[in-house]
Amino acid sequence: MFDRISPVYDFLNGLLSLGIDRIWRRKALSLIPDSPEGSEVLDVATGTGALAIQGAEMYPQYRFVGSDISEGMLEIGRVRVAKRGLSDRISLEPGDSENLNYESNRFVCVTAAFGVRNFENLDAGLSEMSRVICPCGRIIILEFSRPRIFPFKQLFNFYFRFILPFIGRIISKDARAYSYLYESVQQFPDYERFVGKLAGAGFKNSRFIVLSLGICCIYTGEK
Repeated sequence: MFDRISPVYDFLNGLLSLGIDRIWRRKALSLIPDSPEGSEVLDVATGTGALAIQGAEMYPQYRFVGSDISEGMLEIGRVRVAKRGLSDRISLEPGDSENLNYESNRFVCVTAAFGVRNFENLDAGLSEMSRVICPCGRIIILEFSRPRIFPFKQLFNFYFRFILPFIGRIISKDARAYSYLYESVQQFPDYERFVGKLAGAGFKNSRFIVLSLGICCIYTGEK
């Protein structure tokens, strides 16, 4: 599914979020901890590398590695990386988020933007992310959540359930992809429940930051 929609994925993200997705990513990236020059950051479920690219532009002293199971997404990401002259600081590599092909304690920070809700086994994925983070390193996850405030909750739910899939279907030519987006968000354990998942994976000082009235949250934890 992600291979099929990869050519329009970034365009639709910007359109359907009214451009706010870039602001969300910047806020998440601002939480990357200070580390020695040359430190590595892993972006899990990187897709087309949007977070890794934005991160490399914000932190020229770090190296970013992006991992994703969709080769179609990665190919588009590699073209974008090359066009921005970032090939020496960003590597986009195929990989399974629940069985990461990296040695333990390698990365000072592991990030994920709108990807962990797609894990088949969320606990296994978080455990793998913890494994590859170095001691005292940080996990930063940006993920959709369900607004709690009336009437924004009801308005957004209508948009997310009916308007967004309709626009996505017309542009992407994929009848399933953007209906799946709504369904995956409904099933995702957001807010306090996800903080509990982080604690269960061994992270300390886990918390969440609500963005845009609850459309999404930033989750952080320390190893």
